[in-house]
Amino acid sequence: MSILQLINANLSKLTPSERKVADYIITNRNDVVYGTMNTIKSATNVGDATIIRFSQKIGFSGFTDLKIALAKENYSSDLDDNKANFYDDLAETLIGSIKTTNQIINDASVQKAVQLMSKTKRIFIFGIGHSGEIAKVFAKNLLRVGLIASDETDPHFAAQVASIINHDDLIIAISLSGRTIDIIRTLEIAKKAGVPIIGITNNLSSEVATSSDVVLQTSVSEFLNGGSLSGQLSQLYICEVLTKGYEIQNKINVLELREKALRAIIDRRVDR
Repeated sequence: MSILQLINANLSKLTPSERKVADYIITNRNDVVYGTMNTIKSATNVGDATIIRFSQKIGFSGFTDLKIALAKENYSSDLDDNKANFYDDLAETLIGSIKTTNQIINDASVQKAVQLMSKTKRIFIFGIGHSGEIAKVFAKNLLRVGLIASDETDPHFAAQVASIINHDDLIIAISLSGRTIDIIRTLEIAKKAGVPIIGITNNLSSEVATSSDVVLQTSVSEFLNGGSLSGQLSQLYICEVLTKGYEIQNKINVLELREKALRAIIDRRVDR
């Protein structure tokens, strides 16, 4: 049975408060999937216990299982495995992730982030899992404009780094959900030392976003579809915007840097 069918089948068992939860879930499916219980609480003025009881009354062990079921329904409704032109759909999805990220870019936030990058002594890029892979790529891309950055993708090393850097340094924290506990705890350490933080995340109300001095928003949410290529492209686009912004603001002679890099690579070739 679908979530809507489960709700309708158990409607007579629900209290007035639980019906408020049901009404909200029916009309705000995506907000429920990508939000938290606080999302529902704020909209319906009910407590945690009410949301949990509602979830159990319609057949789930708790709110997390309800969220997963909703996400699976949403994901399944978007699939059509019989399409012959599935590659066209994939291309549209990936192109769309960049376009929608571009549409929500805040120019003032980009300028502030670039200013922080321009005056820092050292840059540390934090990311875990797939976001950690983006951190590695970003660190390498910054070399194109003459910036040396350290990518810290191990939570233990990241915490150590956060404990010894200071306000002259800069952290760039990458997390689609903005709720990765290892990143959050690391940022808490860094905030105590007054380290400026740039957050790259989809969720502007997340702990990563609220811990950051400036936030750049990606356009792709993750839950059941965590680690998707579209999400990574959205993150990479933001990273490329920052790299280009730094280049323009600081009038970097990129051609000269690329020539130096090319010569260094050629010198290491056997057949040069």
